Amino acid sequence: MTTIAENASLVTLINVFTVEPSNQQKLVDILARATDTSVRDAPGFISAALHRSADGTKVTMYSQWKSAEDYQHYRSTHSNQGASTYVDQVLAIAKFEPGMYEVVKVFSGPSKPPH
Repeated sequence: MTTIAENASLVTLINVFTVEPSNQQKLVDILARATDTSVRDAPGFISAALHRSADGTKVTMYSQWKSAEDYQHYRSTHSNQGASTYVDQVLAIAKFEPGMYEVVKVFSGPSKPPH
């Protein structure tokens, strides 16, 4: 399960994909299939969540790994296997900006009860 917490000692990957609205659902389907068949059982993988923009131009994938090393190991061992097929399919219809992050602050609201 996805946990967003400070000092969780997890690595968070946030990949933002830009896509034509007519290809948004196709991209969601490819990413879901790739995660379900290629990523889900990888050592160190914790969770992922797919998000799509209301205007149809973006898809964002938020994933968590136990460590950067686990993620890098997955990438190096799967780059020549089935995962590369999914990458090719994604890059044929979308551009993406990958990023590796750590959670530094979490806010919940409201800070004061309403009157």
